[in-house]
Amino acid sequence: MDTLLYLLAGLLILLGMAGTLFPALPGLPLMLGGFLLIGWVDDFHHLGSLSLTILTLITLVGMAIDFLAGLLGAKMTGASRQSLWGAFIGSIAGLPLGLAGVVLGPLLGAVIGEFIARRDAWQAGRVGLGTLAGFLVSTAAKIGCAFAMLATAILAWFW
Repeated sequence: MDTLLYLLAGLLILLGMAGTLFPALPGLPLMLGGFLLIGWVDDFHHLGSLSLTILTLITLVGMAIDFLAGLLGAKMTGASRQSLWGAFIGSIAGLPLGLAGVVLGPLLGAVIGEFIARRDAWQAGRVGLGTLAGFLVSTAAKIGCAFAMLATAILAWFW
């Protein structure tokens, strides 16, 4: 039974790693769930309270950066409220289209929202690029947090 639970934990961690690139999956929380399951199966001998607390903090920081990076990227270019809503709607609409939709959905949504708000194509393009920059920063931060979580778990396991 333990082997099955370890396999399930590994699957959660792998899905979480994929979720750092594909926003439809809650990557860091899935990874945290996998590590919690490993700790539980192991009676918290290797992944104890300190390491799980660190993993939880990394997850929370990564989620906060993910949320704020897109907004700040758009806001730094002077995005309107309609642009932010457009980016949000574009994110949801782009999910079924795979990776291209995940990247282009928020960008196009922000551009359309900004153009509706201000009728200025130049400003709409700037906001779109700011949204894209925020997405890239967010993705890089999530990947960094995912590797930090892996490193923390490996160190805790062998320490």
